[in-house]
Amino acid sequence: MLGLVSNITFAQTDSTDFYFKKGTAEKEARRFREAEKNFAKAASFSPTDAKVLTSWAQSLQEQRRYMEAREKYKAAYAADSKNPEVLENLANISLNTRQWNDAIVYAKKMQEARIGNSANYIIARSYYEQQNYGECLKYCELAFKDDPKRAETPYIAGRSLVEMSNYKKAAGCFEQAIERDSSKAGWMYEAGLVYYAIPDDKKAIYWFERAAAKGYTRSNDFIENLANAYLNTKNYEKGLALLQEVLVRKPQDQELLYNIADAYYQTGKYDDAISYWDKILAIDKQNASSLYMIGLSYQKKGEKEKGQQLCDRAIEMDPSLKKLKEEKKMPGGI
Repeated sequence: MLGLVSNITFAQTDSTDFYFKKGTAEKEARRFREAEKNFAKAASFSPTDAKVLTSWAQSLQEQRRYMEAREKYKAAYAADSKNPEVLENLANISLNTRQWNDAIVYAKKMQEARIGNSANYIIARSYYEQQNYGECLKYCELAFKDDPKRAETPYIAGRSLVEMSNYKKAAGCFEQAIERDSSKAGWMYEAGLVYYAIPDDKKAIYWFERAAAKGYTRSNDFIENLANAYLNTKNYEKGLALLQEVLVRKPQDQELLYNIADAYYQTGKYDDAISYWDKILAIDKQNASSLYMIGLSYQKKGEKEKGQQLCDRAIEMDPSLKKLKEEKKMPGGI
């Protein structure tokens, strides 16, 4: 009986080694599906062999079958919890498969075993995805010390600060991230939005323009944000040109029409302003703010009586405009 058991054990070991070597050769040749089959066969002889399970997981990972790979890594970890490669892969694949709690658990085990320098980043990113921005920032500071060149660390710190409306500090984080990876047009656009929120329109324009130069899509929102930043810096020519570009695509957008009219009003082109507020009234006859502004425009042109009548009619439609008249302000507190 002892001899039989011994022979079976040696046979299993030989079979495991045979299929493992075959699988390894296929993996090195980047034939991952064939590698997977051989590792599965090797595991049928040695179900708790950590190196077989790890290689099987890697082959699945190369095929982007991440959840299956994660299960094999977990089996490898159960077989050998001190294997640094298994633990690091398990932490990373948990992160990539959005298993945030598991990613934190395994990353903390990486810290205990002093494996690699990515544990704090994995924890920070996981807390960010869980919307725990305070913990995210705490681990971002540690991750930045671990690897100051990793661009994603200041980026997620910036995103966390935005979520807490700390725009000035967020802007600095975005700049740090872009300094480390200048290929991300999306990050540049986000930096522009953060500066726009501060507000720092000159810096917003700088980052919007850099994003566009890097290939960021000129969507309607992008163009409007850039246009408004130009208008805020009193560069009405560029701002209006951009708003007109969007208007071609959104001809009945009342907010857009109002902004164009307001820009013309600010530059003293009252007839043009009136024509755009008229377009709003053609869409919505009850838009009291537009009627009020038409009245103000006529007064600016010197037609005070006509303008006053229009303002009074607007106040009848919306009595809240009376306060603006008394304070000599435009709608919106301008």
